[in-house]
Amino acid sequence: MPDNINSNIDELQNLVNGMNYVLDISQRISENKPLNILLAEIMDSCKNLMNAEASSLLLYNEKENKLFFQVATGEKGDEVKKITCNMGEGIAGWVALNRKPLLIEDCHKDERFNPEFDKKTGFVTKDMICVPMIHKEKLIGVLQVINKKENKLFGETDLKLFVILASQCAVAIENAELMEEKIKQETLNREVKIAREIQQRLLPSGFPGFKDLEIASELIPAKQVGGDYYNIYKISDTLTLFFVSDVSGKSISASLIVSTIYSYIVTYFNLNKNKFVLHDFVYTLNKVLMESTTSEKFATCWFGLFDHESNSIQSINAGHNSVYVFKKNGVTEELNRGGIFLGCMETEFESEEYIMSKGDLIVFYTDGVTEAMNINYEQYGDERLKNAVSKNYDLPAKEILRIILKDISDFVLDAEQSDDITCCVVRFLN
Repeated sequence: MPDNINSNIDELQNLVNGMNYVLDISQRISENKPLNILLAEIMDSCKNLMNAEASSLLLYNEKENKLFFQVATGEKGDEVKKITCNMGEGIAGWVALNRKPLLIEDCHKDERFNPEFDKKTGFVTKDMICVPMIHKEKLIGVLQVINKKENKLFGETDLKLFVILASQCAVAIENAELMEEKIKQETLNREVKIAREIQQRLLPSGFPGFKDLEIASELIPAKQVGGDYYNIYKISDTLTLFFVSDVSGKSISASLIVSTIYSYIVTYFNLNKNKFVLHDFVYTLNKVLMESTTSEKFATCWFGLFDHESNSIQSINAGHNSVYVFKKNGVTEELNRGGIFLGCMETEFESEEYIMSKGDLIVFYTDGVTEAMNINYEQYGDERLKNAVSKNYDLPAKEILRIILKDISDFVLDAEQSDDITCCVVRFLN
């Protein structure tokens, strides 16, 4: 039998054997498994299939438009893992940019080869096959096998097999990445749900009975975990604390700060119930938040200490929205004296005292009320809030609150709620 026929038969047999191996590899890598395990398995499979000294896999990061060595096998694999590659840089970068496979017999004679990789790792690159991993026209990364063993060179049959394997690897990696992203999202959703439930438990389920106060309140959560918190604490028979806060951000970290505030308040009350001093309470809370949060996190707060005997409120506004006092004669006044938000820097806070008259209303809230936006990105605003209360001043507190919330809903219509909405209405009866 002529030598060329024997050669063709051998090549065909090698191709069949290779295809059978590729099929076996494809079945193994298609199984659900963590991405890091999958990548390592792909590398080992590439080396075995191609009888190569080393193999590497570079994943494409679309955001940075770079290739990153995720796994590298071979004598200098650990060093290779630390290397990144720009698009168009070196052979891998060229393959990624042009989305074409390359079979190179002598890399150091190829002008696209970057010898810096060998210099950094100490590895000597001779011949190479480098192919792009593409799935549904999306670049996933690049696969490489380096230096055919037994002093041989990679051939066209090797290239064909490697291109087929790369396409299967692209599908497996894409599926694994999607699965990991799904798991991460499900885990985050569970954590957010738990954080939201904990946050809701910190809110008051009801208020102590007051003969001289009529109270209505509500917190409407946004989809994410927010940083709103409010409460009304009966410190003694003669003192009641009104409190509202809004922690910056809408993440789980914001809910943790809310928990910190709640824990501080409970602890402070237990230790100082018979000698409650508002300035000390606010000053100490500020120090607690400074020590327990980062510089990016802070809380705006309003504190109103009501003396039932004198009908007076001592007010400290720490960077929060103005608190409105609505009078029977139509006058609206603001409680906004205090200082900067809490958790930022050590400072003193100024207070103001206001004598409440029979029938007066106080409305305190978070910026989710006044900054509620419609589809045209217009904000609800302070004036609309004041107008909604003023027009319905004589109604019960619960009805006024209902009207405020309905007015916000009518304003935003189909726009998505982006922040928690907290609003409290207090009527003074004496």
